[in-house]
Amino acid sequence: MDLKAHIRDVPDFPKEGIVFKDVTTLLASPEASQFVWDTWEKQFRGNGITAVVGIESRGFIFGAPLADRLKIPFVPVRKPGKLPAKTIRREYALEYGTDCVEIHADALKAGDRVVVIDDLLATGGTAAATGELVKELGAEVMEMAFVIELSFLKARATKLSSYRVSSLVQYDSE
Repeated sequence: MDLKAHIRDVPDFPKEGIVFKDVTTLLASPEASQFVWDTWEKQFRGNGITAVVGIESRGFIFGAPLADRLKIPFVPVRKPGKLPAKTIRREYALEYGTDCVEIHADALKAGDRVVVIDDLLATGGTAAATGELVKELGAEVMEMAFVIELSFLKARATKLSSYRVSSLVQYDSE
């Protein structure tokens, strides 16, 4: 299936010069969204994955159904202050400043093998911070999987070079 045909480009969002890749149009297509979940279910079933970690917020949309299909826990990674119990956090650099993500301190345990899911891989900062959180809890990141990868930003070779990374759609330029 040509998933690119289901992804809308939104010029100058969230700021001028950015071409935002909008997955809401993919989600509006039952065939396209089912294709994503079917592909990932085949990719991850039977390879020892014990949890799906979804990055806020679109990682929830794609990760929770995958966890349900695999009959394993779904673990959310969120922006600060959104999780109700004890958390651990990781700060990461942005173009101008920093941001932070958190996970419940008891969300994973030593020996867990996880796949990290998100809609888009751009610079890799959020994904790398999520990987560090998973490791801090004693779990292992088996793979990071994205619907879309902006490959021209080279996150695989920089911030995610120590992880196995897959994506369903790649964009080599804006």
